[in-house]
Amino acid sequence: MPPRKKEGPEPGEAPYFVRTKAQERGTAAAQKTQRRTERPARADRPASKARRPAKQPEQRTAGTPRLTGRGGVLLIALVSFAGTMIAHAGSWPAVPGIAFTAACLLTAAMVRPPDLLSLSVSPPIAFFVSVVAAESVLALGNEGFARVLVLGLASRLAEVAPYLFLGTALVLVIAVFRGLPGNLRDLGDELNGRR
Repeated sequence: MPPRKKEGPEPGEAPYFVRTKAQERGTAAAQKTQRRTERPARADRPASKARRPAKQPEQRTAGTPRLTGRGGVLLIALVSFAGTMIAHAGSWPAVPGIAFTAACLLTAAMVRPPDLLSLSVSPPIAFFVSVVAAESVLALGNEGFARVLVLGLASRLAEVAPYLFLGTALVLVIAVFRGLPGNLRDLGDELNGRR
């Protein structure tokens, strides 16, 4: 194998694709920015209107609550836990799956658009954590705790598998229409150093 070339920045220097301040001074974009900042207020405008105020962020209406990504994952986990406990108490095996799917729909519609990426990968993990917690609570009074826990987990996950796939797919479809591709582009830009 040939020796590896060591073509990179010197220690303490920026990589080749990052412009330093000295390189930026002579560019047309830097000169244009400098001209904009040095432009005096026009005489036909009052001094108060010479500079436009910064855009205010959009005020959301009171009827549209938003969740953070973590809040959405927590909501999925809590609803799944409650559904698992209700299913055990009432012997209704479909309740955890229906609760999980409903929680996925709700969170995908309510989470803030910048947090869609973290929400889109988290529902199966949140469901698994909630089922482990619920089955642990249900197995506490038994002699063979580990055996009861493993059997409860296996049967619960087998019962709910179709709902698990459905809820995760719904989150992904809704997230794509709410801006997930833009989040993926932003993540790629951040990882490649373009931001």
